[in-house]
Amino acid sequence: MLLMEDFMNANASDLRIDPADTTNEDKQMVFIESFLQNNRLENLHQVMGYHPRYLEAFVKTQNYLLRDDGPLPFPYRHYIALMAAARHQCVYLVRLHAQEFLLQGGDAQWLRGLEYAPQKLRNLCEVNNILAHRPWLLNKNHIEKLTRGNDTWSLSEMMQALIIIAHFHSLCSFIMGCGLAPEIDQGGCTTRNASSSGDDESEDYSSDSSVGGEMNANVLEEDSLESLMQRMKELTESTHEEEPTQEELLKRFELVENQSSEISVPTKEKTSKKEEVLRFVTNSDFTYNDFAKRAPGLDIPTFRIQDYSWEDHAFSLANRLYSDIGNLLDDRFNIAFNLTYYTMGDIRSVDTSAFRQAIWYYIHCMYGIRHDDYDYAQVNQLLERNLKTYIKTVCCFPERITKKDYEGVMKGFKHSEKVHVNMMITEARMQAELLYALRAVNHYMT
Repeated sequence: MLLMEDFMNANASDLRIDPADTTNEDKQMVFIESFLQNNRLENLHQVMGYHPRYLEAFVKTQNYLLRDDGPLPFPYRHYIALMAAARHQCVYLVRLHAQEFLLQGGDAQWLRGLEYAPQKLRNLCEVNNILAHRPWLLNKNHIEKLTRGNDTWSLSEMMQALIIIAHFHSLCSFIMGCGLAPEIDQGGCTTRNASSSGDDESEDYSSDSSVGGEMNANVLEEDSLESLMQRMKELTESTHEEEPTQEELLKRFELVENQSSEISVPTKEKTSKKEEVLRFVTNSDFTYNDFAKRAPGLDIPTFRIQDYSWEDHAFSLANRLYSDIGNLLDDRFNIAFNLTYYTMGDIRSVDTSAFRQAIWYYIHCMYGIRHDDYDYAQVNQLLERNLKTYIKTVCCFPERITKKDYEGVMKGFKHSEKVHVNMMITEARMQAELLYALRAVNHYMT
């Protein structure tokens, strides 16, 4: 109904994608609000409908960013959104927000490419590129360049722009990780035959071909629900052991960080770079590079969450420069991090907290962010290598994800649970980007 290639070519009876006429009252109300706001019930929202609490928080945040009062003109907001989406070649979002840009009175000439947009928007390109792929490179000098000289940004304008950029970078991960097709009125489809081919985004997700990487290797026996449950049980039983020292915790973090840099992600035989996307991209060869492999000459230490955290620092700065946005983002992060139904596959009464924490902190680790009080040995205990590769691909290279990648991980998980994992990837990535962005703003202001 909604996903490319009939969402992994599954039978409809196995799919259980939430229909628009759901009898769940809370979910139905969010669907109605989405329809009234967008004159459609987007494929994106229907898939998020697996998790109504998250969907409600997501819709509130996106509507606030794009439709409510704020310092940026409405056409600017949608243009920034498509600039961010273009970094990951997300045709779904580029088409959607090109259309919204025009509906908000935007100049159609700007859609011919960045060179036709105002200099003020073009000045965002460097920050957009850095946040998308190597946010640890962002510093107060980038913020100063935007706020001084000609075509300057006010701090409130810049705060809204930075959050829109991070929001849509991370949304690319969710959309491409779940294999969402463009809306039917934008050259997309409700379903595609598994044997069909065409010059659109669905070809990327449905293709089984990838070169290099580790995602298409035979799935190891350890990549099973039963194996994960056993590892979680062993972890629970080991909690009575002596707590590791700070030195040992640091070594375990560095081990996970270095192991992550050794994980190769799939490369595609055929890329989906299209003119409709490339016209909004600068420096297209600039992509994610492992934090552990950053240039030795750069003085970029590990980001310690105890020195600058979302709860104690970034949250208040966001609210200060863009009223209420911190509260909305905080709701999203907390729901994504804490949401549980106490199930895994068909197994009930399961404490999934350790598994959820391992995913969240592993993503932060890939971006050079360390939580001093977390034992990163749990990452290796709970996330097998195939799942790490999937997380790294969805998070850092979502344009390379394939149907086989999705099918090859989390054996025994329901589709709704895989969507939940993609949801956590989305939010952990967004929080990582915002931590670097808001720390740079804070350094500039002080």
